[in-house]
Amino acid sequence: MKRTLIPITLLLAAILSTGCADMNKRQRNTAAGAAIGGVAGAVLTGGSTVGTLGGAAIGGVIGHETTRR
Repeated sequence: MKRTLIPITLLLAAILSTGCADMNKRQRNTAAGAAIGGVAGAVLTGGSTVGTLGGAAIGGVIGHETTRR
């Protein structure tokens, strides 16, 4: 099981990481803000789904607004 799981995980990571290659600065900041906010929301609420999603939403908005002109 472990011998097949590692190559599959590496392949998926390579495929998924190429989706961010052509993002502009606002999109990158939005995605980074959502990721950081989701982690922060999960930590602060003890892993609550609502806290994680709320943190991701708030983080995404903050990341988006930091590049607003």
